[in-house]
Amino acid sequence: MSLGEHLVEFRKRLLISAAAIVVALVAGWFLSTWVWEMLRKPINDLEMQGRDAIISYGDISSGFDTKVQIALFIAVLIASPVWLYQVWAFLAPGLTRREKLTGIGFIGAAVPLFLGGAYAGWLVLPNIVRLMASFQPEEDAFYLTARNYLDFAIKLLLAVGVGFVLPVLLVMLNFIGVLRGASIIRSWRVAILVIVLFAAIATPAADLMSMFLLAAPIIVLYFAAAGVAILHDRRVDKRRATELAEYDLDETADHEAGTGDSGPARGRR
Repeated sequence: MSLGEHLVEFRKRLLISAAAIVVALVAGWFLSTWVWEMLRKPINDLEMQGRDAIISYGDISSGFDTKVQIALFIAVLIASPVWLYQVWAFLAPGLTRREKLTGIGFIGAAVPLFLGGAYAGWLVLPNIVRLMASFQPEEDAFYLTARNYLDFAIKLLLAVGVGFVLPVLLVMLNFIGVLRGASIIRSWRVAILVIVLFAAIATPAADLMSMFLLAAPIIVLYFAAAGVAILHDRRVDKRRATELAEYDLDETADHEAGTGDSGPARGRR
């Protein structure tokens, strides 16, 4: 396929993905009110506890901007099967059969893990809001702009979702031969430190429970990824050993056949 054909194919896949997101944007628009109510529930809970907690809108267009941002976020999630398939369809022709199987497995594992991570972020969101509010005197008002609070909530959900996907990336690197399972398991101390730091950044430093709730599943997934990688390495090593043994047998047989043929030839001379 020439460069021009690649560009035409890329434009086709891009247009299909954009059309799917636009269609999903309609559904996202109607769902945005419900999603916003769910996201702002921790703030409403503070108000029910007697705190003066209010989400404010900085200007006349903030309400519309917030609704559009939520609708677009929902649309990208709803349309993800379409645009993920388009990305895959664009890349697949240049991949080998093994790479295709690895890619399908990666996508199949990454999507539910990302959604699970986003849900875990949603579970710890109320704890984070309560903790941050506790640093302010109860007689003081707790005002948040809608834009800042929405950005904070979405970034938290995305960060935790990506954190849950990273172990799958390790498995993919192992399957394509870049990373050995033994290397993953040897680096467990550094990995746990990085995971804990990631959880500490994603949650307030004083909220140890939320940090634990985020770090523990990722640590479990890390060791699960190491186990899968080690099993895969053993299978690959066993297959290579079998192939090498067969290759040595073939070479030995050829050598013996050549030696057997040369004897009579010398005798005839």
